[in-house]
Amino acid sequence: MKFAYPEGRLPRHYLDGDLVMSHVVSVLSALFPEGEDFFVRTVRNYRDEISDPELKAQVAGFIGQEVTHGREHRHFNERLARLGYPTRFVDRGTKYGLGFWARVLPKDVQLAITAALEHYTATLAYVLLNKPEARDMFTVPEVRSMFLWHALEESEHKSVAFDVFQTVSGDQRMRSWVMNIVTVDFLAVVVVATAFSLALDPAAYNLPRLARSLARLRTSPFVQRDVVRHLRAYNRRDFHPDDNDTTALEQEWKARLFDAQGDRI
Repeated sequence: MKFAYPEGRLPRHYLDGDLVMSHVVSVLSALFPEGEDFFVRTVRNYRDEISDPELKAQVAGFIGQEVTHGREHRHFNERLARLGYPTRFVDRGTKYGLGFWARVLPKDVQLAITAALEHYTATLAYVLLNKPEARDMFTVPEVRSMFLWHALEESEHKSVAFDVFQTVSGDQRMRSWVMNIVTVDFLAVVVVATAFSLALDPAAYNLPRLARSLARLRTSPFVQRDVVRHLRAYNRRDFHPDDNDTTALEQEWKARLFDAQGDRI
């Protein structure tokens, strides 16, 4: 998969002109490349301990998809950097932070972090694929196509890291407390990085516009109660990512995004 963002086609506030959401999505995109690399490393640590041939094949697919996601978001992030977003700074900070975790945390805890963050990405992916009002925010066709493709593949492999963790550890208490820590850390990083990004944008000093955008954020499809419930379900003792069956949704979006040969429509 390759996406292009020609000069002149990507406005500064590319999410329907929304100031805050354009910065939020840019921050998330800047987090993805190093995050995807971390996910791959934590799963790869246990690849040789997996005997189930089906899960082993899913791990291979997971690694391939995540590497491709990182590549495409790096390309997109460079385009955002030219628009004035601090994507390079966020990328370097993410590399440092995840590198620190990789040095000091046991490998099973690192894998639990991946499983928790994969639940976040799968939840956001489900919202984007399932809610028209979420897709309507992506008014630039190439940006929308890239995020829909990413969302589709996140849905396809949403259970892989979780299943690897259950296979090599299965410690429900660890899974739960790691998720709680990840939630605080992830939300803090997104909020702080978004505030920093906004501070560099002259449009953010138009206070009426900023206030309107913040008010709009409260009704975003990505922060509704059903999304919060879905995220919190992760800490149930009997939770599994496939509890939310997205098979039909994935088939629908494969047909909408790709032709019979797997090429983009």
